[in-house]
Amino acid sequence: QVQLVESGGGQVPPGGSLRLSCSVSNLPASVFGSYTMAWYRQAPGNQREVVARVTSGGTQIASDFAKARFVISRDNVKTEVFLQMNNLKPEDSAVYYCNRYPLHFDWGRGTQVTVSS
Repeated sequence: QVQLVESGGGQVPPGGSLRLSCSVSNLPASVFGSYTMAWYRQAPGNQREVVARVTSGGTQIASDFAKARFVISRDNVKTEVFLQMNNLKPEDSAVYYCNRYPLHFDWGRGTQVTVSS
């Protein structure tokens, strides 16, 4: 069973930065490399939403709120996905998850991001 482990969250003040990491295990690197992977987030009371995704070829597609602030990347050898988040805002506070896009594996626990002064 594919396992997803997110890390790198924390509490930062508005304008701060965080780099999230996602380790994908029990999936051959060749298969991982063929999938589009994405970061999602879910704030209390809200539905889970896509933050950004990266195709097998490395093309990045970010949601409007993430453009110019967040950068998604991947390491197909290590089967990892990253999200560099800059200029964070309080409304970015949420639990962040990585997963395949659009078809999902079982969700990991996510990593909490809190933007607060």
